[in-house]
Formats: sequence, C-alpha cells, structure tokens
Amino acid sequence: MSRSLDSTRFASTVLGPFGELVYVLSVDADWRFRSLDLSIGERSTSIRRGPDAWAVDGRRRPDLDDAEEVDISASPLTNTLPIRRLRLEVGQHADIVTAYVSVPDLEVVPDPQRYTRLGMDRYLYESRDSDFTRTITVDEEGYVVRYPGLFLRLDG
Repeated sequence: MSRSLDSTRFASTVLGPFGELVYVLSVDADWRFRSLDLSIGERSTSIRRGPDAWAVDGRRRPDLDDAEEVDISASPLTNTLPIRRLRLEVGQHADIVTAYVSVPDLEVVPDPQRYTRLGMDRYLYESRDSDFTRTITVDEEGYVVRYPGLFLRLDG
C-alpha cells in the first residue's frame, strides 16, 4: 500500500485454484474508487472511473454508471472500500452498486449490494440480486478480518 495526500494505492497478489491474481487498485482520499489493473496469467483487464464515466479496457461502460466501487470476487480488500467510504453508524445501512469482477474470467458486471453496520466491527453484507449474505468482521480501520466461508486474515 502506498499513500499520498489525495490517494491510496494497493498492490496485491492472490493465490487460488485459478492461479495467481495480481492487481493494483487506487482510491482517492475519501475512499472513492479510481482505477484497477488486474491480471491472471496472460489475461488482464483495466477498469477506470472518471468523473462522468466508467471504462473497462478503454471502452465506455454505461451499464456501470450507478457503481461506486469495484468488488473483486477473490479479494476481501474491495469490501473495505464501501465500508470506509460510507462511514455508516451502527444500525444504518446503505444500498450500493459495484462493478463486480468475477475471477477467474475477469468479467465486469454491475452488482447491487447492501451494507448494514451491526456493531463497531461487524457489517452485514447482502447481495441485492441473490440470497447471498455474510456478516463481515473488520479491524479498527475497516479492513476485513473475517468473511465467513470465504476469507480469514492471518496476522503475523
């Protein structure tokens, strides 16, 4: 992770049954998504969000106009983006749309979601177009510590 006054950049490698996913993700100072470059082997994709439009691999994507963040299926880091940006109080919820990136095919589609803050370190994640839900546990900075059935952060 690298930070400047107006942005934060994350670089990560995720190993899974799909191989090695490598990505670089940038957000602005308010945790609004700006860019994502990711690859698996020889395949890659690039996603950009400008002030008025989304682009995937250089092509305008009007179907993503309502999206605020990306959600990479193989990385819990992208759950941190709405958690940090929304700044929900306990008991509050927000409906959002993400540009969902499925791994390993790297298809990018709009995905409606809901986040509800259940406690100081717990959020209910709900897919708005399926019955998938999970209670996510985060650390004091909003980074995912536990995402049942999918991710568990191992410290040290």
